[in-house]
Amino acid sequence: MPLLLVFTTVVIIPFLIGIGYSFVRWDGIPANPKVFVGFGNYAELLNDDRFLTSAWHTIAFTVLALVLVNVLGLLFSLLVTAKLRVSNVARTMFFLPNLIGGLILGYIWQFVFTDAFKYIGQKTGLESVFFNWLIDPQFALLAMVVVFTWQMAGYTMIIYIAGIQGIPDELNEAARVDGANLWHRLTRIVFPLLMPSFTICLFLTLSGAFKIFDVNLSLTKGGPNNATEMFAMNIYNEIFGYGHYGLGQAKAIVFFVIVAAVTLTQVIITKKREVQY
Repeated sequence: MPLLLVFTTVVIIPFLIGIGYSFVRWDGIPANPKVFVGFGNYAELLNDDRFLTSAWHTIAFTVLALVLVNVLGLLFSLLVTAKLRVSNVARTMFFLPNLIGGLILGYIWQFVFTDAFKYIGQKTGLESVFFNWLIDPQFALLAMVVVFTWQMAGYTMIIYIAGIQGIPDELNEAARVDGANLWHRLTRIVFPLLMPSFTICLFLTLSGAFKIFDVNLSLTKGGPNNATEMFAMNIYNEIFGYGHYGLGQAKAIVFFVIVAAVTLTQVIITKKREVQY
């Protein structure tokens, strides 16, 4: 009951109040009236080019991050479960970036992209690759993907490790006896039995990438020229930057529906591919 009370007070009630705000036009000042506009805010956001552009940025970022985070997390998990002498050290090093807060992480990588990359480019002559990525509209989005991947890959690694350790050794041993090589063992035994881990990691990566805000704020602040403004930052700017509380809340509701639909679809699809042994 205490947990249910806290969840209702902190999540459910504010969410319902937010739905109500999405149907009014209000600047956030308590003394000013709230004007009911019905679905006017929702109609307006469909004509908001900046919001639609942020949607495209978010989709592109999410697709890149989803692939890189899970590929690297899976590779790291296979590496540290290969009974190497440095497995424990490698496991710790891969997971450490996840312990750094998003805001701090953004400021650290801001230094890397602005100063360290510039220095490396000058010393190596590879200035076409090593330059300040944050001032280039195309590379700035890739910079965010790099930072998010660096932070999340170690976390997904832990989940994949748990899945790999849950696979009976007898299955792999029997496959070796039958002459199956490493690729066949991975594709026919390990990957199918890792589907529960895939379900969790894909869900966490999808939801985390869609909702990213702290790294977006500290690393690029949506720049240059709004080239990296994601869903969450666009909503934040609409409410706290421009004072459009009703329109910003309508964007937040649409954002919630999109994230819920995408993640739910992903969970249903991957759940159907899970197998038992």
